[in-house]
Amino acid sequence: MTEKKKALLLGDYTDAPWHPLEPARAELEAILGEAFELTATEDYDVLLRLQTEAGGYPLCIAYTDCWNRELTKAQTAGLLRYVAGGGGLLVIHNGISLQCSYELLQMIGAEFTGHPPYQKLRYSRTAEGEGHPLLEGVEDFELDEEPYLFEPDPFVERRIFLEFEFEGKRLPAGWEHDYGLGRVVYLQPGHHAPSFRPEPYRRLIRNSASWAAAGRVVSGRERGR
Repeated sequence: MTEKKKALLLGDYTDAPWHPLEPARAELEAILGEAFELTATEDYDVLLRLQTEAGGYPLCIAYTDCWNRELTKAQTAGLLRYVAGGGGLLVIHNGISLQCSYELLQMIGAEFTGHPPYQKLRYSRTAEGEGHPLLEGVEDFELDEEPYLFEPDPFVERRIFLEFEFEGKRLPAGWEHDYGLGRVVYLQPGHHAPSFRPEPYRRLIRNSASWAAAGRVVSGRERGR
């Protein structure tokens, strides 16, 4: 039997203006439970001690709802150090609220600029995403969701693998890139529990978690590409 990897889920149980952690935690436990031992917390100071070695976490999942507050400098430095050192970061939907700290905005790769009303959206792979391991077994899907919009960071080379259709345009809904020795993945869907229910999206979350947690070898030759 394969030993489960450890994953840290960071979010907000008690001070979440729009996206409380518990519904997402329950869904992610069901999606990832076979491969990951999931630990959920709203204590952002865990970032001060986050590491990948010696019983640490190869994966951190951000479902933070901290739109109105910045992380402390020490918390920000802890997360940056973790990913740059080889940790995997999976950011889901409102986890992009970490952008309140510019250094984390740059690490995620884009800035959230707002969203039109909640509505049915269709998600599909991009040409760039063809053959990417994140999309293995993932079919196109439809979902009632908030159409988050983004402004890309001009200094980050993102690989956009998922897009959604909105007002005749195809806009980014999922991307990945390397940060130091670590990997960052962003997935746009995740407003509430039903967002996690379509089987193609559950498969995408499993793929993303495993791929991000795989990290990179010290020589710079990537695993899983």
